[in-house]
Amino acid sequence: MNHLEIGDWRLGISNKDLVVKQNFISAMMPPDNQIEPAYWLVFSGSRLLVQVEEERASLLRLADVSGLGLAAGQQHYLGYLEGEKQIHCYAVEASAESEAPRGMAFQGLRRLYGRLDDELLWLAGRAVQIVDWDRTHRFCGRCGHPTETLSHERAKQCPQCGLISYPRIAPAIIVRVDRFGESGPELLLARSHRYTPGMYSVLAGFVEPGETLEECVRREIKEEVGIAVKNVRYFGSQPWPFPNSLMVAFTAEYAGGDITVEEEEIEEAGWFTAGELPDVPSPMSISRRLIDDFVARYGKKEGG
Repeated sequence: MNHLEIGDWRLGISNKDLVVKQNFISAMMPPDNQIEPAYWLVFSGSRLLVQVEEERASLLRLADVSGLGLAAGQQHYLGYLEGEKQIHCYAVEASAESEAPRGMAFQGLRRLYGRLDDELLWLAGRAVQIVDWDRTHRFCGRCGHPTETLSHERAKQCPQCGLISYPRIAPAIIVRVDRFGESGPELLLARSHRYTPGMYSVLAGFVEPGETLEECVRREIKEEVGIAVKNVRYFGSQPWPFPNSLMVAFTAEYAGGDITVEEEEIEEAGWFTAGELPDVPSPMSISRRLIDDFVARYGKKEGG
């Protein structure tokens, strides 16, 4: 069993919408002469430094971060946003003891949901993963020697044994299970012990070594609620920077068995119709998009 938290918030929007709204171009080599203000994503741990004004937050737009008075570590050029004018983007880690300048605050990405523009929150999710990777790969995992950052690709190499380490991405499946019976279309929702009271969502779990995504779907559903599924179909994907996952979403159909929850992971699970849903995750989440798709397909049919 490999637990994956799927609570009441998820970062990101559809991949298609991200491309249209943001048009971010990933790159390794920064401009030779950085004159125009750039986006600087400064992190203390996993908290992002933002300018705050009432209920809104914004990224720092500066020529450089030296004027902030922070003890900043290694800078990471992320790429640039295309539009009427290119905006270059950098990530940098501040020391854990850093205090935010006046009018600014270090805040977690979850707290910034709804306060920072969606496309910039997505960019922050990319940045925090790169900063976390840099922090956790400063020494070789094979021989313990200090690593060196490569200039031509996003990677670190050990000069002693040659091991190359890339930013980690942990694939995870998230799946909506549909059942079609005499009572009409139903979907499977479950509650984790870690959820806020009353919150239900679809099931999810990390992919194990040597396992296909489809095999992971079948295994996780069987382990967590004891039922079999069929007709596994790809739905979409979503980056999840807590700290380094990629959510791969599927739909599947009930194939047999009675719900028997794995008590260490699941508090309760059951079948719900489109017209009688419990509290479900935020509209920004891929779990909610799976649920909304079910409602769009079958909700009107229930009303006749």
